Amino acid sequence: MSRLPLGLLQGFVLVARTGKLSRAAEQLNLTVSALSHQIRNLEERLGRTLFERGPRGVTLTSEGSHLLDAIGHHFEGIEHALNRYQSRHQDLVTLSVLPSVASSWLVPRLPRLVAKHPELELSLHSSVALADFDREPTIDCAFRYGLGAWPRTRAERLFGEYIVPIASPSLVRRMGGLPDTSLAGWPLLGDPSGRWTDWAEQFGMPLPSRYVARFDNTEHLQRAVLEGMGVALGRLVMARSLIECGALTVLCKERMRVAEAYYLVYPKRSESHGGVMKVRDWLMAEAADYEAGIADGKPLPA
Repeated sequence: MSRLPLGLLQGFVLVARTGKLSRAAEQLNLTVSALSHQIRNLEERLGRTLFERGPRGVTLTSEGSHLLDAIGHHFEGIEHALNRYQSRHQDLVTLSVLPSVASSWLVPRLPRLVAKHPELELSLHSSVALADFDREPTIDCAFRYGLGAWPRTRAERLFGEYIVPIASPSLVRRMGGLPDTSLAGWPLLGDPSGRWTDWAEQFGMPLPSRYVARFDNTEHLQRAVLEGMGVALGRLVMARSLIECGALTVLCKERMRVAEAYYLVYPKRSESHGGVMKVRDWLMAEAADYEAGIADGKPLPA
């Protein structure tokens, strides 16, 4: 036991932190099968089951939790001690971003970043969870949606979000054209945030007795709209490119601003990272141009 390889314990700690073999394997530059073999090797040596395997990843058993509590802080101490000796390349920036925002807003604008800063190497880390900058020191900053209150980070507001009723052109044709003043009689799709109640209160629209369907996933909801299933309240950041190309139609001129907004989030260490600050300045300029284009009263494509 005293000769237990340190690498086995390091792999265990990373899998326990991330909850996914694939993420931990990427950080260790291993294949998933190799890391899985290491974990099983460790379990055999200890004579204990450390993880429960499931379709969405792995979870710690009680034995695994005890081991993480006993050794996890030692690895964190080693990481923090070594961080001061690791020189970060000032032209390499790793940005964690929501997949939906990356595809709908960020990626179409990246050619302008490359043109402005050809010296930068941007690495996009796609994730729905806010990066843990303490446990993931290679991530420099994150693009996130919310209220801007993330502990131990600096959150700079980029732009706000609006919601509008959207439908497919095929549904509009089936309903005989755009509605005059009300969505009464139109098939409505329930959204994950329950925004129809807020919309009804703000614009005096009666709520339907039932929705055609309800969704707990925004991307699934948008797909249902594209297929002509019904009307949804769409977030403009996610839907605007589809509106502009004619795949979706905005049903009325009203729009509702929501409390959440998009932020650039980063730890204190990134304030001295020249590349991060270049990306930050570029994002702020792009965000200002974008928000000016969706200001109240400006028309959207029909």
